[in-house]
Amino acid sequence: MIGRLNHVAIAVRDIEKASALYRDTLGAKVTPPVDQPAHGVTVVFVELPNTKIEFLQPLGADSPIARFLDKNPDGGIHHVCYEVDDILAARDRLKAQGARVLGDGNPKIGAHDKPVLFLHPRDFNGTLVELEQA
Repeated sequence: MIGRLNHVAIAVRDIEKASALYRDTLGAKVTPPVDQPAHGVTVVFVELPNTKIEFLQPLGADSPIARFLDKNPDGGIHHVCYEVDDILAARDRLKAQGARVLGDGNPKIGAHDKPVLFLHPRDFNGTLVELEQA
């Protein structure tokens, strides 16, 4: 059901500092920051030949990333994102197998302007999983 790894998301306190580290030290291509108010984050993507790294910085005190950073002051991996061909079929199959979809269960538009869903980390070995329609 899942396709390729789309990205690994890392929560950071300073998106500019994280971007500079990957751009200037590692020589990676880094996109400009983009605010995603619907998700409460500012995002940057580090574009690699086979996948992407997504930096997430809180956009306001109510951001889920702000809460994550409260618990993990140094930041760290927040989630992994896998591509699926049909997000609704994937959701229905996962729910039928007992997986919990976060939120109201309906896809929302993610940072790549494609439908996304998040799956409860307790159902996936402690890892928050994002599904993105390819």
